[in-house]
Amino acid sequence: MLLVNRDLSIYYNLQLYQGEGGELGTIQLLFSFSVMLKTMSEVNVKLGLKSVLSKIQQACAKREKECCEVNPRLVAVSKTKPVESIIEAYEEGQRHFGENYVQELEEKANNSLILESCKDIKWHFIGHLQGNKVNKVISIPNLYIVETVDSKKLANKLNNNWPQFGGVAKKLRVFIQINTSGEKEKNGILPSEVVDMVKYVTNDCPNLQLDGIMTIGQYGYNPADGPNPDFLKLLECRKNVCEALSLPLKDVEISMGMSDDFEQAVEMGSTNVRVGTAIFGYRPKKTSS
Repeated sequence: MLLVNRDLSIYYNLQLYQGEGGELGTIQLLFSFSVMLKTMSEVNVKLGLKSVLSKIQQACAKREKECCEVNPRLVAVSKTKPVESIIEAYEEGQRHFGENYVQELEEKANNSLILESCKDIKWHFIGHLQGNKVNKVISIPNLYIVETVDSKKLANKLNNNWPQFGGVAKKLRVFIQINTSGEKEKNGILPSEVVDMVKYVTNDCPNLQLDGIMTIGQYGYNPADGPNPDFLKLLECRKNVCEALSLPLKDVEISMGMSDDFEQAVEMGSTNVRVGTAIFGYRPKKTSS
């Protein structure tokens, strides 16, 4: 911020000093300003990614033994962030990226720079998915998973439409989203519906590969207050699923944890954390999807 303010001050000073010849000074300084912003972005993304990975590693060391069978996956949430920031993170070794909005995912996944520079990128759709936008999501290149399946109707549409985009040999990976907090503004099925939903996807959706379950922790919860009750509830849901289907715990992934709580989530056994702000910095609020 200091650099930006200082550069802006120079900009105004040059305008006053140049007088009628201010156009040249303005053009030169605007170029300098854009380069400066890019440099700051590079430093922030690299340091942010390195810091998050280090914290994940430290949190893994605190896990219970039964949680150590699966290493947690970091999904870098790049919503509202420019393509350049994604490429910077990719060049640092990051491969999994998450997007909340269908149109933004479409644009980024089909961006020529992304396609050329990030050939092994893996996209996670982590926002609410409406039925009329299913085809837009499942047709993007390098789609890895849809993390927010929250109804049998949506699961059925994904199952029926996937073959025309992904073929019959490859199944579409999905997570089932669970509203563990009961907050009305959040999507997801009730915890009591999980086993039935898992059975439906497993038995009636042959084109889907159920990888696990996901939740979004209650907004504003302070990890210092103890284990997040939403994470505890998701762990309970996984236990119920594994008992009902006679599955080992390691076969059902749990996607929980974001920038404010990913460390605790990893300690508690999360296999998939979705982190944006801690890597890319704060983002402006999006007014529409």
